[in-house]
Amino acid sequence: MVKPPPRGRRGASSTGCLVSLLFLVGALYYGVNIGELFFRYYRLLDEMQTQAQLAPSLDDGTIRRRIQAAAQDIGLPPAAQQIRIVRRASPREIVIETQYSETVNLPLFNHTFDFHPKATQPL
Repeated sequence: MVKPPPRGRRGASSTGCLVSLLFLVGALYYGVNIGELFFRYYRLLDEMQTQAQLAPSLDDGTIRRRIQAAAQDIGLPPAAQQIRIVRRASPREIVIETQYSETVNLPLFNHTFDFHPKATQPL
């Protein structure tokens, strides 16, 4: 004898599934907004490292202008364009650094992230 299928909520979504989906969407929303800050930070850091590698053939003014232009193109705050360049004699190296802050204002989450990108390269 074949048993008839049980009656009830078959095919309907449960509250647990909706809650899990809500958490997933929330995590994606927060992750994208916060991840964007770190993506911009790493783009600036990459530009600083590139300019540090080219430093033996470039003067400090050119390096500063290139990094400032990159920071502006990336959309970083003006404080990120305050580049500090130091060429040391012992050991022979160049240090390029800056610091800036970015604030994230999201529902239930407001935080200021402080970034200190720094690139060091032997000359």
